Amino acid sequence: MKTSEKCHLTVAAPRQSAANSKRLNSVAFGRKPLRWFYATVWLGAFLCSPTGINLATAQSTTNPPVRPIPPARDPHTPGFVMATELPDGTVPPVDTDGNFIIGPTHNRAPEMIVRTNVPPGTVYHFNMSSADSNIYPGIARERGTFGTMDPTEPAKLVVTTSHPAPYTRHVAVYVPKQYVAGTVAPFIVGADGPDHELFIALGNLIAEHKVPAMIAISIGNGGGDAQGSERGLEYDTLSGRYAEFVEQEVLPLVERQCQVKLTKDPDGRATMGGSSGGSCALIMAWYHPELYHRVLTYSGTYVNQQWPYNAETPHGAWEFHEHLIPNSPVKPLRIWMEVGDRDLLNPNVMRDGMHDWVLANERMANVLAAKGYHYQFVFARNAGHVDGRVKQQTLPEALEWLWQGYQPATK
Repeated sequence: MKTSEKCHLTVAAPRQSAANSKRLNSVAFGRKPLRWFYATVWLGAFLCSPTGINLATAQSTTNPPVRPIPPARDPHTPGFVMATELPDGTVPPVDTDGNFIIGPTHNRAPEMIVRTNVPPGTVYHFNMSSADSNIYPGIARERGTFGTMDPTEPAKLVVTTSHPAPYTRHVAVYVPKQYVAGTVAPFIVGADGPDHELFIALGNLIAEHKVPAMIAISIGNGGGDAQGSERGLEYDTLSGRYAEFVEQEVLPLVERQCQVKLTKDPDGRATMGGSSGGSCALIMAWYHPELYHRVLTYSGTYVNQQWPYNAETPHGAWEFHEHLIPNSPVKPLRIWMEVGDRDLLNPNVMRDGMHDWVLANERMANVLAAKGYHYQFVFARNAGHVDGRVKQQTLPEALEWLWQGYQPATK
């Protein structure tokens, strides 16, 4: 794989990899003022995007349609799960399962602020080319196009403008200062990377001994969004393919480039993402529970967005709460979920009754409870899709809840 020497926030002395003589850049947190840090993070995140876009702009086109603002949904709507309404500005307890309502005020948690007294971790950056992948050689949907509903099946989208296309994927890996070289470490895999907010939260939580000293692997997507795109193919497909891609092509590279050892214990492995990255996080653990036991999602796309069509799961990730979870034996998964009251509602041409993000996440909470899963569901008032303010407020609590009960595997 070709490593990047351009996409970084602060250049530290490059180091040589034992397995690869190409240089690798590293970043140390905690050495600059907070204002400088955030300005650089946002600029770096934009410049480092291999496709020139990020999650916020992933659905833009040459002439993007104007989406109607979704209505604010009432968490007490008949049919929604019973939930505990928390005092405004607070978050759920880290040791309690169930359904909670937060907001409308979303203040940044203290653990989301860079602290000068916290040992700085190191962030390694590298790129991965589609030419080197045996699993994802790359596709793209033509700009300014989407698809049309199948006239005989409104739940099926016909996409004729998707074609093979190369991509470059950016990967950022956070290694905490507390990591001991040569030891095996737990880790979390995140979608739509790089996610520097995750790195900040982990640095503070690890220093406070609230979560284990874990490595964070923040993987950029292959570009585009939704049906016909590389990102859609990776994140919205119900199969073990993306987890296998991470296992076979990403993790070995992380170990070589960053000189770390990653645990094989599924209880020490977590997945995380927002929107389609969120459904991807669950898909990884669902189809490979021998690899992952912990899942964290914001505004999970548990809707009908899979493409190409698959007759075994015709409704895409909507199948999770429609058939898969209700009709399957309980898997050893621990799941944290969030949705905003103004989350997405029918954002495209499909009108199949399966494109309501609030309803989808409510249904997820309902079936998880019915099956007896360990889960925590947060309904956020005054919040949109993958709302940044909500993430700043809740991510530390979500991570701490997610890693409850973790014990390192003994040989």
